[in-house]
Amino acid sequence: MVASSKVIRVGPWGGHGGSPWDDGPHRGVRSITVTYGRFLESMRAEYADRNGRPVLGEKHGGGTGRSLSARIELDFPYEFVTGVSGSYCAAHGGSPPVVRSLTFETSRGVVHGPFGGAGGADDGVPFSYPMEGAVVVGFMGRSGWHLDALGLYVAALRAETLCDVVQERGLSAYRSFVYGGDDGARPRHHHQSKKKPFEWCYK
Repeated sequence: MVASSKVIRVGPWGGHGGSPWDDGPHRGVRSITVTYGRFLESMRAEYADRNGRPVLGEKHGGGTGRSLSARIELDFPYEFVTGVSGSYCAAHGGSPPVVRSLTFETSRGVVHGPFGGAGGADDGVPFSYPMEGAVVVGFMGRSGWHLDALGLYVAALRAETLCDVVQERGLSAYRSFVYGGDDGARPRHHHQSKKKPFEWCYK
């Protein structure tokens, strides 16, 4: 399966403080780095462009020397973010809400987090967006000293085509896709059953 070129924006969840930011949609997410304490303080994602090359997004938010840090590495293009959940609440009395905690789930069923506050009555308003048949291809939100809000770019999946394979991997991929192996001289009907699903991607 591959991700459709039709992308939707979901969210953002959180408050209206800080300044808006928008990384835009990409081919997929390679890694996510967050810093946090009682709240999410910053977030930075590395994406893949249309050719699969790494694109490092900007750091959104602040933090201190006492902040904790976590980096989520995804096995792109064979692993994608397929679920995001968390909560938001006011960082201080009377202040606008900020993201309190974040959890990410991947297409391999791996759960990363929660990062930030967890447990207790002050966890704030929960949010969750599980993506069935879709993947995250970008992030947007608001940030200042904290990560004030977070939203997603989501792409649905569609059936793969031979064009997708050739564009991504060239002639050797065409031979593998059609013949089921690397030897282009093999008869097509002998190896068609070995054809494997192409990785998900955003085009």
